[in-house]
Amino acid sequence: MQFLLDGFEKGGLFMWPILLCALSAITIAFERLLFIVFRAGIHGPNFMGQVQRLMLDGDTDAALRLCNAEPAAALPRVIKAALLRADRPEAEVRDAIDEAVLEVTPPINRWLAFLPMIANVSTLIGLLGTIHGLIQAFEGVGQADAVARSQMLSSGIAVAMYATFFGLLVSIPTLVVHGMLAARANTILDELDHYGLKMLNLLNALRAADEPAPGAPVLPFPGR
Repeated sequence: MQFLLDGFEKGGLFMWPILLCALSAITIAFERLLFIVFRAGIHGPNFMGQVQRLMLDGDTDAALRLCNAEPAAALPRVIKAALLRADRPEAEVRDAIDEAVLEVTPPINRWLAFLPMIANVSTLIGLLGTIHGLIQAFEGVGQADAVARSQMLSSGIAVAMYATFFGLLVSIPTLVVHGMLAARANTILDELDHYGLKMLNLLNALRAADEPAPGAPVLPFPGR
């Protein structure tokens, strides 16, 4: 820790924008982690298994209550849109699923694109600080006397190396975190398409089971 504090102090003016990049990356990564992992995410196979059992039992209301129990999660919102139109034609159910997917997708992807941008900016700022430090070092060598020359050279090189070091120190973890969050977000979006189609097929199968086969005799109502 002391090494980082000393390096930040010796790195010069360019340490502050790199620090701003680090704070921005931490804020975005923490917010996205809370939303994608703990709010929008849900265990798809378990959830869809429960919905399927309830629908096979004919308990659509219980399936809706199960969706309402996770109002912030993406998959329950898509499945709920399909359940609310379960008695409609297949085209309307498909449109409802597609509309729900389009509604939940932007909040999942929000701010994620800023993380690689911040990583690139911090790297470039570190490179800019490196060039600035080298310019200072060579100018000092050319203008200073023999006694102060070595001190100015070492100071300029220190600025250059610390700027590069801190720029990469921010950039590398930011890219790693972005990769993990983006992978989780893509998993959620893939589940929406996958289980949305499964839900549509389930509703079609239940609808077909309730309809009499062509040519089957129509039984009279009890009491007639």
